[in-house]
Amino acid sequence: MNIWGYERENMIKVIALFVLGLVLICLGGDRLVDAAVAIAKKLGIPEIVVGATIVSLGTTLPEILVSTTAAFHGSTAIAAGNAFGSIICNTALIAGITQTIKPTSKVNVLPLKWRSAFFFLTLVGMIAVSNFTGQINQISGIALLVLFALYAYLNIKKSSEEGDEEDTAAEENISVVKQLVILAVCAALLYVGANLLVDNGIAIASALGVPERVIAVTFIALGTSLPELVTSVVSLIKGFANVGLGNIIGANILNMLLVIGIPGAIGGIPMEPSTYRVDMPIALFVMGILLLPTILKKKVSRWQGILLLISYIGYCVFSFL
Repeated sequence: MNIWGYERENMIKVIALFVLGLVLICLGGDRLVDAAVAIAKKLGIPEIVVGATIVSLGTTLPEILVSTTAAFHGSTAIAAGNAFGSIICNTALIAGITQTIKPTSKVNVLPLKWRSAFFFLTLVGMIAVSNFTGQINQISGIALLVLFALYAYLNIKKSSEEGDEEDTAAEENISVVKQLVILAVCAALLYVGANLLVDNGIAIASALGVPERVIAVTFIALGTSLPELVTSVVSLIKGFANVGLGNIIGANILNMLLVIGIPGAIGGIPMEPSTYRVDMPIALFVMGILLLPTILKKKVSRWQGILLLISYIGYCVFSFL
């Protein structure tokens, strides 16, 4: 496809639809999170559970839909690349930006410890399986979904230890029916946006001669991570930095368990060597920079944010070159 020749108008249309997909994902993801949190509060679910499951699930839905849609279309490079590209983007770019601007001075490490262990053990296991088999087959995909059930169970079980009585206060003025309608509309927006993003992302990649994996781990990963970015920035502005930090960690766990697990369980995902030799180890590396010093010091330092941003820039340059 020639972008500057007679196909220019078609390329403008493709780019416009790609941007529209991003806009729909942002709108749908943002309002879906609000509706989910409102329902949870109405039903008296502790906020720590809301943040670690519902909010993270809401902000990860774009990645889930993009990867599942891409898998059905046969574009497995996007399905796998989007998941780990999003983890890298969430950690190195989004946490990098927020922690460079305003480092979290006091971190509640109790809920952070077991989630960090869960993340690292799962990712190390996935790297081992991918190196050994070259794929995430159906058995591995089902195993990831079982781990998601375990993760959800642990969130509920540990909520009494991590939350407080104020978390369970119900909101009297919330209509559950109204919020359910909003949830349905937002889910539709996410589905349409995901299809536009995948179809036109592949078209742009083909026109520019860029491999699908590169477009997945950069542009599409950044686009589907916008809900996490919005959540983190809003949390920072409102003085709830722990909310943004927790959402990123929860979203990264769900990226592995659901974004890879669902399409893996459906039909398996062949993993490109560049994914398990480059993307997955870098995801491990940047999460280590964010989490390990934070758990030890019970705070995030500005140098962690700066190092994360440098890592993301280097990763993008390496991916394109």
